[in-house]
Amino acid sequence: MEYKDYYKILEVDKNSSQDEIKKSYRRLAKKYHPDLRPDDKNAQEKFKEINEAYEVLGDEDKKKQYDTFGSSYNFSGGQNFDPSQYGFGNAHTYTYSTSGDGGGFSDFFNMFFGGGGSRGNSSGFNINNIFGGGGRPKTSPNSYESELNITLEEGYKGTTKEVSINLGGETKNISVKIPKGIFPGKKLRVKGEKWGISGDILFKINFIENNRYKLEGLDIINKVDVLPWEAALGTKTIISTLEGKIKVTVPKGIEAGKKIRIPKKGYKDMKNNVGDLYIEINIVNPPTLTEEEEELYKKLSDISKYNPRGN
Repeated sequence: MEYKDYYKILEVDKNSSQDEIKKSYRRLAKKYHPDLRPDDKNAQEKFKEINEAYEVLGDEDKKKQYDTFGSSYNFSGGQNFDPSQYGFGNAHTYTYSTSGDGGGFSDFFNMFFGGGGSRGNSSGFNINNIFGGGGRPKTSPNSYESELNITLEEGYKGTTKEVSINLGGETKNISVKIPKGIFPGKKLRVKGEKWGISGDILFKINFIENNRYKLEGLDIINKVDVLPWEAALGTKTIISTLEGKIKVTVPKGIEAGKKIRIPKKGYKDMKNNVGDLYIEINIVNPPTLTEEEEELYKKLSDISKYNPRGN
């Protein structure tokens, strides 16, 4: 069996605080999230590893058990070992546990926490929410808490997420309906009885970071690249909004960082309040220039009398 170096997977060290571990997990989970890389099998496998590593290092009890084993036998990541030599039973008795959406935990994890070995936790891990970022649940009598990651578009339009959870070693596949206009930080309660679960599950909604859109209250900031001559002369461009594409006029002489306001094209909450869309201008240079383009730039440099530095 392969020894998993969870610290290396999460890009932290053994002296990292729980806050540092959580920040690194969130950064990596967003980077490799399946919703953002649907066709990248390597990223999906990396996402599974990240969730498994955080399931251990993000839990003080699991982390202590993992550290004690690793320190006692001085294992390193990728090293193979026979679990039967360390009181865990035969390596072939462990099976890879998968969830309904293709997620899962390794034999190494199950050896410790899935009930397969003499030192394992017979109750298994508490909850595995792959689409929700794999966050470790907080539990209270008859209730469970986890997190669910969605895109801005999914929050705006509403959607249904298929989520796999594992309680007491038993996997349950449930559907979570996301209402239109939900905001990040809001919590959705799912009745567990419908899915054969004793108690309710409370999902905290997170929005996956988007390089194109940024939500500020009800307003949406959309950064748009324009070329230097487009900014100088003005142009018309097609912009994607949450409700489709629109044509926007970029005024002559606009500067980088300036915003163009498009009323009533922002986010719409569950009470039908609507924000505005702001087009933020980002001026970019072409990666390469033809000889003719370079000559035109040189000519412009020679004839222009404007000096933005004032010296």
